[in-house]
Amino acid sequence: MLHVRSIWNGVISFGLVRIPIKLVNATESRAVPFREIHTEDGGRIRHRKFCELEDREVTAREISRGYEESDGTIIPITDEDLSRLPIPTAKTIEIVTFVPEEQIDPLQMGAAYYLAAGRAPAARPYALLREALRRSNKVAVAKFALRGRERLGMLRVVGDTIALHGLLWPDEVRAPDGLAPGADVAVHDRELDLAGALMDALGEVGLEGLRDEYREAVEEVVAAKISGEALPEPPEPERTGRILDLVTALERSVQAVRESRGGEAGGPARAGGGRLPSRGTPRAAPEETGGGKSTSAAKKKAASKTAAGAGKDAKRATAKRAAKKAHAQKTQEKRAASRRPSV
Repeated sequence: MLHVRSIWNGVISFGLVRIPIKLVNATESRAVPFREIHTEDGGRIRHRKFCELEDREVTAREISRGYEESDGTIIPITDEDLSRLPIPTAKTIEIVTFVPEEQIDPLQMGAAYYLAAGRAPAARPYALLREALRRSNKVAVAKFALRGRERLGMLRVVGDTIALHGLLWPDEVRAPDGLAPGADVAVHDRELDLAGALMDALGEVGLEGLRDEYREAVEEVVAAKISGEALPEPPEPERTGRILDLVTALERSVQAVRESRGGEAGGPARAGGGRLPSRGTPRAAPEETGGGKSTSAAKKKAASKTAAGAGKDAKRATAKRAAKKAHAQKTQEKRAASRRPSV
């Protein structure tokens, strides 16, 4: 079970069926956390909240919300005011329709949540809705209120759990008018064939194999600064001649991808060779391009990445311990200095 704090409690309204649920964040940020510091001495920068009428700092308990009118007048809005909103979705995820998932525009999709059954009696109706969604091959579109506004959402099944994706309202998605090239731009069959070959070559990597290399690089820089080592050198930019011909650029791209993944550099996309098969002719599966050597090379590459990742994790852990020790020592020195009597 996911041991995280629920951010919203309510019910799913499915006709006359009501399912008590808890809303839990389904995603988390793994970005490297930075803090604002004073450039001169490294002191931590704190943002404090002041009342502009009393000119004093206020605590979180003294802060509420208000609506500002066009003339600058502030109308206080309390939690009690919002709890009395004349809408049924204040504490309810109200299902309004069921549609095929492909009808939902990905541009509308926002934050994702998991829905957990709120109490023991909720288990059976929760399972009923989950299995009904599975059988129908559809998703539920619902309305709910969260963080001061009514929202649109999509309910779908993920494993054995119902997930809720926040959706933008249709009028919140901008039309892409005037952004695409003109209709007079021609694309040739040869270019489409090569683009398809490049897509096949790039399609051999699953999403689970992708990593946040920017975050890893930032962590290496932090570890190097903590340990006093030289900062890692940035990679040299690739120096390639400018390719003006689109077909040549596609051919070389396919060749480079196949070579980097242990496959054969030749084949239908070689730069000086014949044409690719027409769109109606089935291509060889990407896995067969390099034979057994491709699988072996992929396994060796994966093993080396795993070992390298383990080494980086150990280095980061050591760097974090050193950082905590250095921070504690620096804090003690500052406190000691502040206690010394001035001369």
